[in-house]
Parts: sequence; C-alpha cells; structure tokens
Amino acid sequence: MEKVQDRRDFFPRTDLAIEISDVLKLDQAEGYQIPGVEITEKSVEEDAIQITRVRILNEEGVMQMGKPKGDYITIECAGIKQNDPPLHEKVIDLLAQSIGSLLPEVKGRPLNVLVIGLGNRFATPDTLGPKVANQVFVTRHVALKAPELIEDDVAHLSSFAPSVMGLTGIETAEIIRGVAENVKPDCIIAIDALAARHVSRINSTIQISDTGISPGAGVGNKRKELNEETVGCKVIAIGVPTVVDTATLVSDTLSQIIQLMVKEAQHSPIFDMLSGISDVDHYQLVKESLGDEIKELFVTPKEIDEIIEYLSSIISNGINIAVHPCMTLKDINKYTY
Repeated sequence: MEKVQDRRDFFPRTDLAIEISDVLKLDQAEGYQIPGVEITEKSVEEDAIQITRVRILNEEGVMQMGKPKGDYITIECAGIKQNDPPLHEKVIDLLAQSIGSLLPEVKGRPLNVLVIGLGNRFATPDTLGPKVANQVFVTRHVALKAPELIEDDVAHLSSFAPSVMGLTGIETAEIIRGVAENVKPDCIIAIDALAARHVSRINSTIQISDTGISPGAGVGNKRKELNEETVGCKVIAIGVPTVVDTATLVSDTLSQIIQLMVKEAQHSPIFDMLSGISDVDHYQLVKESLGDEIKELFVTPKEIDEIIEYLSSIISNGINIAVHPCMTLKDINKYTY
C-alpha cells in the first residue's frame, strides 16, 4: 500500500479518475483490478463514444486512487469539439442519463436543484462553468411566484456563477454555502474546467461524479472543497479538461520522439534504455528540468472559444433533460435560446 501511495505522488497532474486508474494499471498483468475500485466500460455509436464508470468502493480504493469514495463517470467523444449536432444530441442524452443516475430521490414534491458555474468568465478556458449556469433552464422563480404555470414533475432549478476568489475576495465555498442555506437544494450540480494528463482528452472528455469538487484544482489553485459535508447537500460535479500543463505536453512529445528514435535505430542500447522509461518517469524528469516560469504554464487549443460554446450547450442541455425528464430537448430550447 505504501508503494502505491509513493508512486501517486509523481503522477502527472490530472483531475480525471480514469487517468489515475490508467496509471495504476501500468506494468500490471492484463485484467488487473485495482483493490477497492470497480471499473466498467462500454462503447456506443460504433465506438465514437466511450463511457467508463470508475467506482471507488471503500477506504482501500480511496488510498489507491487518492480520490473520495463514490462514482466517477467519464464520457469520451472527440466529436464534441466539432460542429456535429446529431452527435452532440447523442452525447447530451448519455450525459443526462449519467447525471440522472446520481441525482437524489425525493418523494411527493419536485426536485430542488442548484446549479453552480465555477470559473473565471474573463479567462476563456475557464468560462465553461459560468456559461453553463447561464444556459440551464431555471424554474425556481416560476414555482415560487406562479406555481400554476409549472408542472409538478418539473424540477425547481436555480443557478448562479460566483466567480473566483481573485475577483471577489471571498472563498467560493463560502458564497455557495450562504446561497445553499437560503435555497435549501436537494442537490448542487457544480460545473468547472479541469486539467488532463493526455492531450487527446482535452475538450473531448466529460467527467461526472457524486463526490463534490475542489474549485481551481485543475490549475493547481485548489480552494475549499464543495461536498455534502461543507454545503449540507449532495454535490454532483461535472467537468471538462480544457487545459494541459506544460510538463505534460513536453513529456508526451518526448515519449513520441523516443518511440520514433527507437524505431529508426533498432537494437541500439541507448534507445532501448530510453524506451524502458515509463510515462510517469518521463513526466517527472521533464517537470524537474523545466524552469519555474515555464512549468507552471497551461496550454489550451487555439479554437477554445468555439469549443467552449459547444461544450456549454451540451452540458447545460444534459442537466436540463436530467432534472426536467418530462421535457424534451426541443421543449427546453424554446425557452432557453
């Protein structure tokens, strides 16, 4: 157990449970199961969409993964970065199902949901949360002021974007706790931008979890956690990795260069030695070699403005359908756009 803990200290920076499990399974025999962790996978749409559920079952799993006990659902689809409405609708449906599986059950009344858009609206890669909060179908005010206009199976949904501590001077968790004390939601759905280990997962991966979230963790600026213990209700976190740190980018490039060199210079002792270095060791070597002013940089694709629009639409509609199951995507878009 101690060996696993020490190894995780050198992992590349990532917020994705699926990437942590991938690293833990490196160099293990095929079929290896991480103790205390259950992983299930399925593909849909001719493998265009991959869904992975990582379930941390107990304290042993917590120690292995370094994440709280609970469910982490990952939807991977490269097409969500492109203007492909039919594919986006399929992802929206899968996302709604995933969110719905984590929502708390209430009886005899509508579900009361508070959507929180985390992030800095003035930094494009970090605007995902605020944009989603602005696009969800809010209904709580209608239920309070004109209840006869709203059906019983429509959730009471409210939303806001609290900005970041650097702009407000207030801990985000403090703001949310104050709002939650007055709104008294059954559940908070928090949306935030994340960081990933692999460049291929940037803007193409959505993670949904029921364990809460740490605002700013993706860029190493971790604030107070938002979870059931700190805000008084269940917290579902939805995140998309929109950035990758410089060390990860350089490490991936180094690995590709080594692979090409090994292929061109067969059986060279030096290249054979280089090819034996693991991805984790590559990352650690690069991180130690980069200067302080470089290794703290984060990189995002140049098309990030357009991609954020696609992602915010997908996630907001996934939430809308999950909490308002009586409504279709067409119904919701009549009122929100």
